[in-house]
Amino acid sequence: MSGLRSDHELRPEERMEVGAVAAPAQDEIDLAVGNLTKRFGTMTVLNDVSFSVSRSTVVALIGANGAGKSTLMRCCMRLIEPDAGSIAVLGTSLVGAEKSALSRVRSQVGFVFQKHNLSTRLSALSNVVHGVQSRAHGPRTWHQMLAPQRVREEAMKMLDFVGLAHRASSRADQLSGGQSQRVAIARALMQRPRMIFADEPVASLDPMAGQEVMELLVRLARTRNVTVVFTTHNIRHALDYADRIIGLRAGTIVMDGPPRHYSVETLRTFYA
Repeated sequence: MSGLRSDHELRPEERMEVGAVAAPAQDEIDLAVGNLTKRFGTMTVLNDVSFSVSRSTVVALIGANGAGKSTLMRCCMRLIEPDAGSIAVLGTSLVGAEKSALSRVRSQVGFVFQKHNLSTRLSALSNVVHGVQSRAHGPRTWHQMLAPQRVREEAMKMLDFVGLAHRASSRADQLSGGQSQRVAIARALMQRPRMIFADEPVASLDPMAGQEVMELLVRLARTRNVTVVFTTHNIRHALDYADRIIGLRAGTIVMDGPPRHYSVETLRTFYA
């Protein structure tokens, strides 16, 4: 534990100091959140949250149910409107941004969720082809047979990257949970994303499939310079796969640092 006290032992003014991550250079920041606040009725879900994420970093957002993890992630892409604060993604300020600017940024960000949201009656390849729509112009190519050859070839490359080229013609409902999630990642890759938000991407998977998906997300960061932010309740995944762990409690950041500053027991105490 390197002498680090548990979060419960920290005074409020200390919590962002222990294990704090050095601020990256401005031109290397892919996500910057400043004083973000979100309320639902009288409940404050995010309370003055501020942090920034540098390019190609893998960040784990942890916290108990209701801590604000998913709300934070959705606010970061304005899928939910914040009540106050600033958000900049890939150098573009999103608060008050026009639809065209918002669409341009979203086209460069991939989303991976616990529910894989595949079209079950279509093949794995057709599902991946759909991912090109966020950057396509003109008529939509909803099916692999109607997609241009170059799009089908690119989709096959994405399936190969996630290790599923051999299942290209299989219907989505014939795939295992882990395979379905890897197809969802391949679909996100068709956007040629610079950043990926993954909301509990392995929560519904068995341990082996979950490990494969997490290793895949890390490989994206390492080989394609993709910034990855994922939420998780899995302590080992946060410690093993993230470059940085941000812990939320009641909508406030109370933990922020590299995994080497924390132990399994520290994170268990944090959840307790």
